[in-house]
Amino acid sequence: MKLLVVGGGGREHALIRELKESPKVEEIYCAPGNGGISADATCVPIKAVDIEGIVNFAKEKAIDFVVVAPDDPLVLGMVDALNEAGIKTFGPNKAAAIIEGSKVFSKNLMKKYGIPTADYRTFDKPHEAISYIMAKGAFPVVIKADGLALGKGVIIAQTVEEAVDGVNSIMEDKIFGASGNHIVVEEYLTGPEVSVLAFCDGNTVVPMVSSMDHKRAYDNDQGLNTGGMGTVAPNIHYTPEVAKECMEKIFRPTLDAMKAEGRPFSGCLYFGLMITPNGPYVIEYNCRFGDPETQVVLPLLKTDLLEIMLAIWEQKLDQISVEFSNRYAACVVMASGGYPKKYQTGYQIDGLNAAGQLDEEKAVIYHAGTARDGEMYKTAGGRVLGVTATASVMDRAVRRAYRCVDKIHFTDAHFRQDIGKKNMP
Repeated sequence: MKLLVVGGGGREHALIRELKESPKVEEIYCAPGNGGISADATCVPIKAVDIEGIVNFAKEKAIDFVVVAPDDPLVLGMVDALNEAGIKTFGPNKAAAIIEGSKVFSKNLMKKYGIPTADYRTFDKPHEAISYIMAKGAFPVVIKADGLALGKGVIIAQTVEEAVDGVNSIMEDKIFGASGNHIVVEEYLTGPEVSVLAFCDGNTVVPMVSSMDHKRAYDNDQGLNTGGMGTVAPNIHYTPEVAKECMEKIFRPTLDAMKAEGRPFSGCLYFGLMITPNGPYVIEYNCRFGDPETQVVLPLLKTDLLEIMLAIWEQKLDQISVEFSNRYAACVVMASGGYPKKYQTGYQIDGLNAAGQLDEEKAVIYHAGTARDGEMYKTAGGRVLGVTATASVMDRAVRRAYRCVDKIHFTDAHFRQDIGKKNMP
């Protein structure tokens, strides 16, 4: 089969390296891809949001199956366009992708169907939001932009001043663009966070191994929110008891709710959870594989990923067995200095071989923001590399990942030193 993966980051690199393992795969294209992905797939210079360009390319190359990975093209309706052209795809259609595309929609969905989530109100006028926050007087308070914001559209305000600044920066200054036309103001929950990705075909939901994301830029969860500075899997807080409760109160009800709304969800549904003293609550949904959660979840997958995706396309997910190994995985993200704010790119990356990997090391280097220059690689984004290692125990996986990080160098490289620290027994 000829495959096309849409996107150009570390998540897409992880998907491609996993899909390559399938005996059914003959050739993989990636649009637009990146330097490191070019060692594993044929990169084509089409933007991930160029729906017409992607459809035309898929028809021209007689692509058998398209995996639409990022949120933007999913929310814009790329899957609908590909399906209308008669091309098989993995990913939700536009109607279902709204579960991530609008936080107002997802919060209202949870409220309507009794899915546990933080108490909230939605606003489209800044002064009304500020009046509500001041009247409540409960801090910290969480302020979220309604639409997509590269995983950064959340402000946790500790004081009235921070809350006022947060509302105004999202709604008046439009720091997240049109995504801030509406906002959600919700109560601050406490407890460990858990990420669970789940395969869905509209009827059946199959959760993958759990993971723990590290969102903040600096050690000990300090600094700004980022797209994710590292991950480990499985998550120590996701016990069999919690998993059972999540299936009964969150996973199954969410899939049923989307179906009841006439928006059956097919693809990968990401559940961002918090294990509160009152049980698991949903913090957010994503309509696709998480990044960098994918970089630790897929290395533990034993079942052929393409077989799973084809079963989802045929709505036969309940007819196959999805298995994961009982090993542990850790991913440390190496970022450009200054990320998630201003940063420089174009620096040479030392330590990688011509395939963008490390010689003689039991680790995989997933390229997120790199460009290829002959047999060399250069930095080309905020998050540059995801260094992933697996082992029979968590501590060893983490140490192995950091040992590999120490062998890779580029100017102003920044990474957290405490990935997985909170996940040790």
